Amino acid sequence: MKPSASRVQHAATAPSAAPPGVVVAHSPKSEGLYIGSPSVCILPNGDYIASHDLFGPASREHQSATARIYRSASRGLRWELVAELEGQFWSGLFVHGGALYLMGTDKHYGNLVIRRSTDGGRTWEKGIVREGRYHTGPVPVLHYNGRIWRAVEKAEGDPELWSRMMSAQLLHAPEDADLLQSASWQENEALPYDASLLRGQFQGWLEGNAVPAPDGDVWNLLRVHHPQDTGKELAAIVQPGGNIVFTDFPGGGKKFSVRYDAASARYWTIANYVPETYRHSTPLDKVRNTQALCSSADLLHWELHSIVLHHPDPLHHGFNYADWQVDGDDLIFVCRTAYDDETGGAESFHNANYLTFHRIPQFRNIQALNTGS
Repeated sequence: MKPSASRVQHAATAPSAAPPGVVVAHSPKSEGLYIGSPSVCILPNGDYIASHDLFGPASREHQSATARIYRSASRGLRWELVAELEGQFWSGLFVHGGALYLMGTDKHYGNLVIRRSTDGGRTWEKGIVREGRYHTGPVPVLHYNGRIWRAVEKAEGDPELWSRMMSAQLLHAPEDADLLQSASWQENEALPYDASLLRGQFQGWLEGNAVPAPDGDVWNLLRVHHPQDTGKELAAIVQPGGNIVFTDFPGGGKKFSVRYDAASARYWTIANYVPETYRHSTPLDKVRNTQALCSSADLLHWELHSIVLHHPDPLHHGFNYADWQVDGDDLIFVCRTAYDDETGGAESFHNANYLTFHRIPQFRNIQALNTGS
């Protein structure tokens, strides 16, 4: 399938080398600081908040990582840096009870931490949810049936095995609890790597999403690593009781955010779908030059609606880790973007030099495409 015309609305950016969308932040590769973990949310007054962390050879991601917070009072057209936080990594934003929260780890495989701001992200209080070695990302926080749910991974195994050391877990707390207190959070049993899954082809999971299931439960929907010579990618659904279901998922080998939209009665995501041209040339988890709008009615069967970002070069151009929110009839999202700049572009598709903001107007009206796969 050839990429369709984008339905994303982009504001003009001045330099000719600038990436699509609105540039929120830029970090040239020469600085050795790459932009990671993009997240976005909408404050009760309508302002947008975006965040990212810094990784790479000049960062302190393994000691005490750095995250930056940006605010837009112009619906994403202009952004202001409002805070820089030490000891915050792999984190996602959410709003609860009128306050702004940021939840992640304090470093690469660190304690699970949470922060709260009541002044739009300028100042923050901090709490420790759990001590230990945790992995996560800017994944959704679910408000459901009087509780707050969030997926994390316990990094319990050999670091050299990466995804195989991740144990999938859901944490949850009452909506009226003080979320900065460790005692407010309960945890489901962590489910470790199982080499027998996928007929012995399973290579691990990570970056889970807490989602409200069609049957009323809460499921953990995770990115999956496995041999991808079939040209397809998978996601794993961990159901209550430890039942595991694997499903075809566009971009399932890369991080994604899935949320339920009641207005359309569908689950939506912005995912690293891989067009047919790239499916057999390189491992699919390393193809991130395309982002697509996708949806599902049941979390098991996914449809492609539109290619929203694409660059023909998959080696030094990438649109990574898109995180999104619904704003009225539109879908807004941010991603860590590897793209050309005036200093020679990104170090790689993965090691991004931009945080960019995008809008998809009237996203519910975009009809699904027939991809032939």
